[in-house]
Amino acid sequence: MRAQIPIRLILLPVLMAISGPACAWPQSQPNPTPLGAPVVIDRAVAVVNQRVILASEIQDEIQLSVLDPNLVGQGVLTPQGALDQLISRALIEQQFSREDAEAAAPSQVEVDARLADLRKELPACVHQNCATDAGWKAFLAAHGLNPERVDAYLTYRLEILQFIELRFQPAIRIMEPEIENYYRNTLLPQYAPGEAIPTLGQVSARIEEILLQQQVNVLFDQWLTNLRKQGDVEVLDQALEDPDAHGAPLGAHGNASDSAPGAVKP
Repeated sequence: MRAQIPIRLILLPVLMAISGPACAWPQSQPNPTPLGAPVVIDRAVAVVNQRVILASEIQDEIQLSVLDPNLVGQGVLTPQGALDQLISRALIEQQFSREDAEAAAPSQVEVDARLADLRKELPACVHQNCATDAGWKAFLAAHGLNPERVDAYLTYRLEILQFIELRFQPAIRIMEPEIENYYRNTLLPQYAPGEAIPTLGQVSARIEEILLQQQVNVLFDQWLTNLRKQGDVEVLDQALEDPDAHGAPLGAHGNASDSAPGAVKP
């Protein structure tokens, strides 16, 4: 019995979560620099296996974090946290082959569906009624974003999630005893006395999906940890070093999928 993990962004830690190369996103047009005003030159803040991370990418990561529901209630993404996410993401990108990129590329239909979900799920969007075109435009304007940039952000995150699932999910097998154990020890205790309880048959597919996702996350975390140990990562800006930071390529917690493992209670 196999259940495919749906590629969703309740957003992407890892997930998704969330993000991608700043150079790939359409940027808002900057205001012309006044004649005689000092020109700010972008600078390198870190190098990951010869891949340079720029200060502008840190700012982009922070700005786009408003689109990541995983960060809700965790405060503003810090420059140190943004750099840690960019380092993890760079390490993942360097493992992509041409075949991986083609297989993981989401369709525009998937991107549009994720955007529709995002406009309903983001707490900030609920307050600004982002389900309407006027509310969504107001939200983007308030955060200095545009539709093209958001589209590129979601496309990239879906691609990363698909890559992670394609790489790790085929090696995972969920056995019937594991599903039964989750049902008895994790699901059933969530129901109050007298409350209608679904049968194992009714929820076994969802339980298998959750267990698959949990194991994908474990394998992904181990893989990313090894990449960090083996990679050549140099932080050039000492102010951005954070000894407590942990890689979170798709969001705040480092999960490979945005659908956090949780209860299947209807």
